[in-house]
Amino acid sequence: MSASPVTFVSAGSPPTSGYGAPPNLQRAKLAVHKPPQAGSTAKPGEFMHDIPFQFNPKELTLTKNAKWKRDAQRNAKKSGPPEFTGADPCKLSLEVFLDATDTMGDQVVKTVEKLFACCVATEDSRQSGKGSPPWVVFKWGGMTGFPAYVSSVSAKYTLFTPAGVPVRAVCTVALEEISGEQGGQNPTSGTRVVRATHTIVAGDTLQSVAYRAYGDPGYWRDIAELNDIDDPMVLRPGTRLRVPALEEIAHGQ
Repeated sequence: MSASPVTFVSAGSPPTSGYGAPPNLQRAKLAVHKPPQAGSTAKPGEFMHDIPFQFNPKELTLTKNAKWKRDAQRNAKKSGPPEFTGADPCKLSLEVFLDATDTMGDQVVKTVEKLFACCVATEDSRQSGKGSPPWVVFKWGGMTGFPAYVSSVSAKYTLFTPAGVPVRAVCTVALEEISGEQGGQNPTSGTRVVRATHTIVAGDTLQSVAYRAYGDPGYWRDIAELNDIDDPMVLRPGTRLRVPALEEIAHGQ
């Protein structure tokens, strides 16, 4: 397995104040969505709210792990190139700087609570019997990241009011891609198309896969076309299908 971390560094000095920002400055944010119904990974569910960043992050660290397999029956020195067996979900980590020294209010605490809430299953999903976290998408100007969930949040409070209210904090936020094998998911690419995957089990049909992904079995032809399936009646258990996003289907029509 190989890891490929990439760190994007923001130009400019570290933030010291919220004042004096250029009028065309684009603020980063996390767009928070409900998880889609029926366990689909095709696209995020209903939009809930944004978590705007008070200051843009100084760095973004993106990691992608690839899985490779060598022939165990042969000497490694004489074996051919390793065989690609899949890729783990992308991971994005960043720091969020929060400061409320201008008002000495509780804005920092409230923002930290919103970030922590992303690590908890949504109320609707708990009521349905299967708790799922909200989906988040990191956005910064024209940059749109991959749909993800928040795998961890840590908050370090560094300044307090005389009454003990935190007014400054640095939060480390880790995001993990919802679906592993998706093309063009560099957060600087601006892509908005999401592809899910589905592993065929006994009894599956293209119509049933389309119904689970979109709520409409009529989209089975799009799945067949993407996966070069000539005979939709022959599906081998264990085969991994790529499932296009609804917006990808719409763009192709």
